[in-house]
Amino acid sequence: MKWILSTFLILAAASMQAAPILRNGWWGGYLERKDGQLIRFNFEVKDSAGKQVLYLRNAAERLLVDDIVIKGDSVIIHMPFYESQLRAAIDANGNLQGIWLRRLVSDYQAVPFRAVYGNQQRWLAPAHGKILHNVEGRYAAVFYSPNGKDTTLRVGEFKQDGRHITGTFLDAGGDLRYLEGMLDIDTLRLSAFDGTHAYYFTARVSGDSLTGGTFYAGPTSKEIWVANKDANAKLQDQFAMTHWNKDVPFGFTFRDLDGQPVSLSDARFKGKVVLVQIMGSWCPNCMDETRFLSGFYDQYHSKGVEVVALAYERSTDFERSQVSVRSFQKRFDVKYPMLITGVAVGDPKRAEKTLPQLEAIVNFPTTIFVDKEGKIARIHTGFSGPGTGEHYEEQKKEIYGVVDGLLAK
Repeated sequence: MKWILSTFLILAAASMQAAPILRNGWWGGYLERKDGQLIRFNFEVKDSAGKQVLYLRNAAERLLVDDIVIKGDSVIIHMPFYESQLRAAIDANGNLQGIWLRRLVSDYQAVPFRAVYGNQQRWLAPAHGKILHNVEGRYAAVFYSPNGKDTTLRVGEFKQDGRHITGTFLDAGGDLRYLEGMLDIDTLRLSAFDGTHAYYFTARVSGDSLTGGTFYAGPTSKEIWVANKDANAKLQDQFAMTHWNKDVPFGFTFRDLDGQPVSLSDARFKGKVVLVQIMGSWCPNCMDETRFLSGFYDQYHSKGVEVVALAYERSTDFERSQVSVRSFQKRFDVKYPMLITGVAVGDPKRAEKTLPQLEAIVNFPTTIFVDKEGKIARIHTGFSGPGTGEHYEEQKKEIYGVVDGLLAK
């Protein structure tokens, strides 16, 4: 009887020890594209306030993910927005193997995902220690569509610390997030994963040029790019990209997150300077702008400034959009109204259906500055987030300057 009891206790202890856990510490993750290319990223798992949380790391960015569910040998990591999650099994070695699941307009997209515990580096350094190139600086870059007919102009900015490279590309939408990677002999490798966008950039370094570049995005997208170092490289003026009809009165009425109609003609907006934020919960640059505008609103609301967000989501389903936008509202402590337009971001007639005063909604986010008389004064397209460094600071000064000017009139 004693032998049976002893054996039972040993087996029970072994069973308890064998229960899979998500280990705290650094992880090296990757997403496997259909062409076999791997989009690498890193994350850290920690204990916080009695539960496990995760931080996605992209250069200086630490994106908090605080909804982690472990069931049996499976872990489900819900991203704070973007209708995105990592679902994986914890294998015998304590590593993760599963999928990145992202909800699209009417279905789901699954990409193979794996993560190895204890890996804080994205790529292994080459065997020899000599660093052959210096890629730090500002670049004029051209990206070519798969058919070679369409081009996108971007500005690349990179910083180098030994082999470690960080930076971003600025474009009409703002920027392509915080990028992090390394210089592998004569090859530049950069990547980012924020829960909705998965990017991998590679190019050969040749003097002051980056040649033969490839930009892999998500499970299938692929573009070719080249860049030349140019300290004076710049993009089109973001205040000159979106045009509007000054003869058409500006106004709108949409439902807020509680389903109540809100109109620009409401008393709360009368005689005020109003910033109308065109955004979507699927948009990382909109996330950066929402974080900024939330603090801006706290500063300027008492001065006679209002902010209102107009959300264009992936679907026209109000309840689905409501859940996604409310996550934004809670994460960034947004006190200004956030409205659901009910028109999908992919609708080619989105401007015509919602804001016919605009010739087009060129990019997300877009910010409309409305003066005290209710007329459009300026429109700013895109938003350069904190990953762009000095450009982010310059942009904030521009926004403060426009608002101060409108308040002074």
